[in-house]
Amino acid sequence: MFGPPSDPIIPYRAPDVERGAVAAGTGEGHGKVPIRQEGLSIGLRRLIVLGLNLISIAGLAAALLGVLGGDGLGLLDAVIFAGFLLATPWTVLGFWNAMIGLCVIHLGRPEKTVYPYFAAPNWKSDRRSTDKAASDRPLVSRTDLLLFLRNEAPEPIFARLEAMRRSLEATGRARHFRFALLSDTSDPMIAAAERREFDRFAHFFDHAPEDQRPIYRRREENSGFKAGNLRDFLTSRAGESDFFLPLDSDSVMAGAVIVRMAMAMEDDPHIGILQSLVVGMPAESGFARLFQFGMRHGMRAFTMGSAWWSADCGPYWGHNAMIRTRAFVDHCELPVLPGRAPLGGPVLSHDQLEAVYMRRAGYEVRVVPVETRSYETNPPTLLEFEKRDLRWCQGNMQYWRFLFAPGLLPVSRFQILQAILMYVAPLAWIVMTCAATAQALTGGYDASMLVLGMGLFVTLFFLSVAPKIAGVLDVLLTPGAMRAYGGAPRFLGSALIELFASMLMAPLVAVYVSVFLVGLIFGKTVVWNGQNRDRLGIAWSTALLALLPQTLLGLALAAALLVGANVSAVFLALPFLAGLVLAVPFTVATAAPAFGRLTARLGLFAIPEETVMPPVLRAVVSPEARRWRRPVARGRVDDRRARDSAAAGSAENGFAAEAERA
Repeated sequence: MFGPPSDPIIPYRAPDVERGAVAAGTGEGHGKVPIRQEGLSIGLRRLIVLGLNLISIAGLAAALLGVLGGDGLGLLDAVIFAGFLLATPWTVLGFWNAMIGLCVIHLGRPEKTVYPYFAAPNWKSDRRSTDKAASDRPLVSRTDLLLFLRNEAPEPIFARLEAMRRSLEATGRARHFRFALLSDTSDPMIAAAERREFDRFAHFFDHAPEDQRPIYRRREENSGFKAGNLRDFLTSRAGESDFFLPLDSDSVMAGAVIVRMAMAMEDDPHIGILQSLVVGMPAESGFARLFQFGMRHGMRAFTMGSAWWSADCGPYWGHNAMIRTRAFVDHCELPVLPGRAPLGGPVLSHDQLEAVYMRRAGYEVRVVPVETRSYETNPPTLLEFEKRDLRWCQGNMQYWRFLFAPGLLPVSRFQILQAILMYVAPLAWIVMTCAATAQALTGGYDASMLVLGMGLFVTLFFLSVAPKIAGVLDVLLTPGAMRAYGGAPRFLGSALIELFASMLMAPLVAVYVSVFLVGLIFGKTVVWNGQNRDRLGIAWSTALLALLPQTLLGLALAAALLVGANVSAVFLALPFLAGLVLAVPFTVATAAPAFGRLTARLGLFAIPEETVMPPVLRAVVSPEARRWRRPVARGRVDDRRARDSAAAGSAENGFAAEAERA
């Protein structure tokens, strides 16, 4: 229960940099000197990354051109080569981000060279006195925690919000934060349930001062979608907060993390956005466990490598980030695009554009490339994953209008182009592979062309999963990390299964993105609505209807190879064909409740939070999500906890005693 604050809160005001004295594009102001990264200059780092990528792409392109041009270039050869040039840059960049990140983590001092602006001490660190001094430093700012609602069952959402409230209170700094729930719910019954849950939640603040009590606001018209909801709130509450932290309805963050992020923003007024590394929380869904296991260890090296060179032009993912309120309101308003949806109207994928606008105004956009107890849930089925992915795809396709927006930095323009290519690449990949297959069957079976097509598939697939492979190496090289993942056999077995599943998913995902991109030309659009975050099970008929293009393409290619070539050609193409032909069974199986129970019982795809559950998750994660953690005898509990804590302490960053309370 909140009580009245023991000391008055002194309103925080950043130095002159907060009051518009930032030189556009430089981040230099008359206030505090920004915290600088040690090591190589940012410009040199970017030149190194540019050189590595250009050399890699040029080398691969030259090798491909040498194979294609042996007897002159035909139409299909040109299609293959063009598709390769469009599909390769995104995957090559991911490869080098992962390799650089792995080297920085294990051979460098990333806390000095990558993220000196954020204090993330290790639980087992010998610098506990320093950490304690930092944690004892008072906060002087005010932050609004903004949670967005849209036609979703409110009970689990408020359970997560209550866990965050308790975690913030454990830090002793809860009075510096205010919850605000911004609803765009259109269903009257869900809206009534939201209000009931909010009233229950608000009772915890009965004894708090008025400016610390939570806010619930529901719009009748969801103009501008989430970005419009946010701007409406910030402009109507001007001057009430120094920072705000947007939360999706599935977000959970430990109080200690939020406090440290607010401290970082106070310490460096040049930072406009500070993005945390968001990871999935333990799940009952087998698909969610499979997906987030690969993302968990893969994102660490990838994000570290990306942060090493992107530096002050970092990413913003739309949630679990601390943002400077006044700078955002003044500089990050997005235009309504001319024309109708899907490519006109409000921008769907607003986050990265808000980041480049913030950078254009002279503020830094930074990411914390280490795990800090910042969580989300992942889609429970592949079809829900597809819906989310296509919403992002449509939003990214709106970015082309911003490529030549005035005042953007070169790195910002590259990030916009990169976001577009991320979804153009799957279409190019599918066209390239099909063209190579057609080339192999034209004028008699040419096995070398089929080998080339599958070789391109395997090469691009390897580059795309390089961050996951780097993540596996990261875990192997980190003392105690495999124990945090449930032990060596469980971790290595899960990693192999996940890589195989990624191979099956790659062509499946590429086809639905390709079909959707073609549909955009004819006006196909997505609907912004509530998401299914926990319902399992997919009927065979539903899966077949949704994945009919994948199934038909896979069967057609297999039949063409069987008739036009031989059985060995079909086997040679299996890495590509299997994901298409098995799309429906794969989707139904991974969505089945029984698959989720089996993986949870065996500890497959376990993540560190299943080994040692952080306090902020204990009330929101079902025991069914970690059934492999069997009870131990009472006399062995302390020894077990000591071993687990040691494993977790050596494998992840955290917040010592303060984080344990939170």
